[in-house]
Amino acid sequence: MSIQVQNIHKAFGQFTALDNLSLDFPGGELVALLGPSGCGKTTLLRVIAGLEQADSGRVLLDGEDASDTHVRERQVGFVFQHYALFRHMTVFENVAFGLRMKPRAQRPAESEIRRKVHELLQLVQLDWLADRFPAQLSGGQRQRIALARALAVEPRVLLLDEPFGALDAKVRKELRRWLRRLHDELHITSIFVTHDQEEALEVADRVVLMNHGRIEQIGSPDEVYRHPATPFVYGFLGAANRFEGHGSAGGIAIGQSRLEAHGPVPDGEVVAFVRPHELAIVDDTQGGIPARISRIQTLGALTRIELEGRDDASGQLFDVELPAGSVLAGDWQTGQPVRLQARTLRVFAQTETAGAV
Repeated sequence: MSIQVQNIHKAFGQFTALDNLSLDFPGGELVALLGPSGCGKTTLLRVIAGLEQADSGRVLLDGEDASDTHVRERQVGFVFQHYALFRHMTVFENVAFGLRMKPRAQRPAESEIRRKVHELLQLVQLDWLADRFPAQLSGGQRQRIALARALAVEPRVLLLDEPFGALDAKVRKELRRWLRRLHDELHITSIFVTHDQEEALEVADRVVLMNHGRIEQIGSPDEVYRHPATPFVYGFLGAANRFEGHGSAGGIAIGQSRLEAHGPVPDGEVVAFVRPHELAIVDDTQGGIPARISRIQTLGALTRIELEGRDDASGQLFDVELPAGSVLAGDWQTGQPVRLQARTLRVFAQTETAGAV
């Protein structure tokens, strides 16, 4: 099922959660709504589900206006962050609940309900827990049961609100991979909310970056990471070193120092970004931004070098990442004065809200 939201506006008192927002969700895609807390992503999900009423605008499901359609009639499956399982019911009864609550004319026979529930529990690989209660399950198991319950009513669209937010890092990673495989098998139009950049980039077909109730960028995970459209997107997606200065003649001037750019740079005040693995440390006799090494850490396959700016960059903090055990990583010492040079520099005019140069 395709979903369209057109000119959606939603405010809570003086706070604007969604600011005239329009989006298309093609059928069969797994889309991530990504952004910081308060950017409007959960509000948008709830408006699509019918759990929240927009102040203005429309929600179209397969081209039909569903703005005034009750949540029960939208055929939407909703998975919450904190599972929302019924504690007094077994796993089996939790998954069967939606089927048993259907109007009598639409309710399957009990034998059909039992068949379908066991089929769904096999799909989420937890059929052996059918007689357990939620308190007897791990967090990851509860979330998979919550997903099975959402799928039981055969939704046309699946909405997930921070589905793995309450889980530890290892379980989150396992469930991300599992959700991706499940989606590839079922092909239900799915939208999930997250503030975890890695989660969105790993799982989604498309990522929608949101900020202050507006859309900053839409694209594949590779597009939004490699070609960020705005300073917000660059700063939000992954670690980045930020520089402010005056752009001119293929570089940016920061006081008496300079960073060279490998491409055109707008004249005037600019902000530039460099990923930690794209920032090079060179001897203090060379050109670049003056800094001093404050800490060297080896984290698995990477050596992370933390630096403090000096002179023109005084007070700024920088991160550089190098392969652990490389010759370069072993060349530097804590307290050593050095210079920083950018292998890749993405520059934006200070006045820009979209479009990288």
